[in-house]
Amino acid sequence: METLNLSGSSPREEGRIKSLFWPSVRTGADVDYLAVQGFWLCTLLATLSLWFLIMGGQPVVAFLIFIVLHFGGIGVREHSPFAAGLVLVFYMLDTLASIKMAMPTPGGLIFRTIFTALLLSNLRATWIAAAWRPESEEAVLPPRMGDTLADKFSDRWPAWIWPKVKIIYFIFAFVMLVLTAAGLIVMAMKGAR
Repeated sequence: METLNLSGSSPREEGRIKSLFWPSVRTGADVDYLAVQGFWLCTLLATLSLWFLIMGGQPVVAFLIFIVLHFGGIGVREHSPFAAGLVLVFYMLDTLASIKMAMPTPGGLIFRTIFTALLLSNLRATWIAAAWRPESEEAVLPPRMGDTLADKFSDRWPAWIWPKVKIIYFIFAFVMLVLTAAGLIVMAMKGAR
């Protein structure tokens, strides 16, 4: 198992914080690690957004934002820089749209700033991973596991669903971006009066 690097116990050279905020890629295992990390980041953000918006009485908006963020995470897992860029831009616009709600709570603004920085790092990591070309034996991507529920969710689910929904997701996410930007413009025009 260890010879084939299937055990996943090989130590990483960089710490968790560095890999979150400024990841580097040296091997195919690094590429896979960053894709899984980006998937979990987007899924966590999607779940938190879903929960907060449902608690705020906006279940339809909560579901739509969950779809944009979670399926963007699936795109990140499948090494799509465009999906990572859509998630980052959408989250930044959403942050601007909700700035009045986040301002009274400094924790909300700090939370959004940290997640924006993580999504920017996620875009960089996905860009690096998308350009990764295996040229040596250590550059080959590791096999996707399906032993645990988390493995199935982060390895099998994205590989199965992304080819089926990729085009629909890009159209849907673009429409959501346009609607969010239009909402921001309306809010700015109302605030200027």
